[in-house]
Amino acid sequence: MLLLVLSALLLLFCNLDVWYFLRGVQVFVEAWFLPRIEDILAEQSIDGMVLPHDLDYLGHMNNSRYLRECDFARFHHYMRNGLFMASRKLGAKMVVGASTIRYRRSLAFREAFQIRTKVLGWDEKAFYLEQRFVSKRDDFVSAVMLCRQNVVGSSPESIIEFIYKKQVSGFKHSS
Repeated sequence: MLLLVLSALLLLFCNLDVWYFLRGVQVFVEAWFLPRIEDILAEQSIDGMVLPHDLDYLGHMNNSRYLRECDFARFHHYMRNGLFMASRKLGAKMVVGASTIRYRRSLAFREAFQIRTKVLGWDEKAFYLEQRFVSKRDDFVSAVMLCRQNVVGSSPESIIEFIYKKQVSGFKHSS
């Protein structure tokens, strides 16, 4: 029986990126139990560390892992400020429409970092976010990502009105 369970686990790990799903569950549970942030423009942060599966052949964090960590940080951000639940209740989906990232200094193995996420503004179709990777070693900004998060099936304005229970006049652009 134990051999069967171990074989099934090996099959799962070989065919699915199980760590991705486990990390997603961890982010969801963590955000669920933290207090809600009332200001959707407020910067929020999530902690991370460069682990062996994040490394590329040069021994620093792989470029694709930065994007993956940004996904988790955005999800955490949306859970805390109510955007996730509001979009679900309105039947909307939020998908990355565009992103650009600037790498300033690589993150090394076992280096602790914070991803600081904030909504910069929105228009009739999308939210615009900035995400910064800040090394906990020396508070250096290692990478900066700008992201356009398209809203499909609704609008950013409708989601914000749903959260705050009042009408938003015009479109909000913040810097």
